[in-house]
Amino acid sequence: MISFYIILVAMLLLLAIFDLFVGVSNDAVNFLNSAVGSKAFKFKTLLFFAAVGVFCGTTFSNGMMDIARHGIFMPEYYTFAELMSIFAAVMLTDVILLDFFNSLGMPTSTTVSMVFELLGASVAVACIKIAGNDSLVLGELINTSKALSVIMGIFVSVAIAFTVGTVVQYLARLIFTFGYKKNLKYFIGVFGGLSLTSIFYFILIKGLKNMSFVGPEYKQFIADHEIMLLLGMFGAFFVISHILHAVGVNVLKVIIGFGTFSLALAFAGNDLVNFVGVPLTGLSSLQHLMADGGSPDTYIMGVLMQSEPGQWYLLLIAGIVMVLALVLSKKSQNVLKTSVGLASQNSSEEFFGANPVARAMVRGSRAIGYAITSHLPEKMLKAMDKRFDTRKISLEENDAAFDLLRASVNLMLASSLIALGTSLKLPLSTTYVTFMVAMGSSLADRAWSRESAVYRITGVLSVIGGWFAPI
Repeated sequence: MISFYIILVAMLLLLAIFDLFVGVSNDAVNFLNSAVGSKAFKFKTLLFFAAVGVFCGTTFSNGMMDIARHGIFMPEYYTFAELMSIFAAVMLTDVILLDFFNSLGMPTSTTVSMVFELLGASVAVACIKIAGNDSLVLGELINTSKALSVIMGIFVSVAIAFTVGTVVQYLARLIFTFGYKKNLKYFIGVFGGLSLTSIFYFILIKGLKNMSFVGPEYKQFIADHEIMLLLGMFGAFFVISHILHAVGVNVLKVIIGFGTFSLALAFAGNDLVNFVGVPLTGLSSLQHLMADGGSPDTYIMGVLMQSEPGQWYLLLIAGIVMVLALVLSKKSQNVLKTSVGLASQNSSEEFFGANPVARAMVRGSRAIGYAITSHLPEKMLKAMDKRFDTRKISLEENDAAFDLLRASVNLMLASSLIALGTSLKLPLSTTYVTFMVAMGSSLADRAWSRESAVYRITGVLSVIGGWFAPI
């Protein structure tokens, strides 16, 4: 009997490799879409930034797999055999589901997929247990509060990211205009200081919090000196940005490079559980079973209530696989094409059709816009329109989807919002935040013209609808 479960755990680890490939293909849009859309660097250079971030984040992660161990179900009520059936169902479903979304070019959340796959499989096994034992209740077997918090995080993060992306990009464009290069000498210090501070703060509290060399004293130091760190970083980056601009360095490219690295670092260090958490939990369960000499059908897995670090050599292998997936995967480019196409400043081939909901939203937004502008002075409206003269747009390359300014704002806001959510212990998805910030900033930049708005909104609704498919 034990030999069967040894083979099953080996199968789970093999599925983890496939899951890493399809998962990285999906999540590549999180940290590459802004840099790819703006053509800030050659694609190979971007892959290098992202690969370094992914490898560092994976290799130095401490591999805490608490969500897979006891975040959704209550392991003290399940036997080893029951949990192994849950893990097998989760891994098979995850590989198929993520590969399906990648084939369609639709970005989805690996976090939500994993959480709700665990929830669905756990509920199925729990119902079987309850049917055979009237003393058990579903609320005892399932951690329902965790699932509800993730659902609330979905709605809140989508709304906040889109709204903040729209407002901040609108203000940035009012200040810099589409011909932003002539205004950089006046505002690059403030903009560079804010952007780089948010990105490096994101690395400090989100990218490094799960690293093996970071102890509890690090988190305490950050908490005790948070304001001073922010002010110090802003002052330093304010000066550095002016110096770099004075010597001819494109500060916006620096922001995009560090932003891409930071999101890749955090993705690998924190979302690693989405790909290998379940297989490593299965391996840990098997090790405890064999050490205690228990029977798979009667051995209760209460030991999973305790946190355990992942084995460093398995994390190293995971890092290598993720880097290879990032470099070799072709499906990641399909997902990127969808995200970049929906945010493109220029008229391009639309990937989605139109539906009545999108048309109604366009008509409603126009009515609201007319109602607001009718109460504003005509001189103010003309002055604002001049700031949004898209004919003066300055693209890094002719075929770029948008300019470096919008790419920098996207990365700055994504880093800031995810860091804020992490510090407040709110459940967030990097996919949700980065995608919706990009959609909000494209709306503020008037990238959604009268002709393309209905198609873009249909695309956004289609992507958002796909996020709820795992539920």
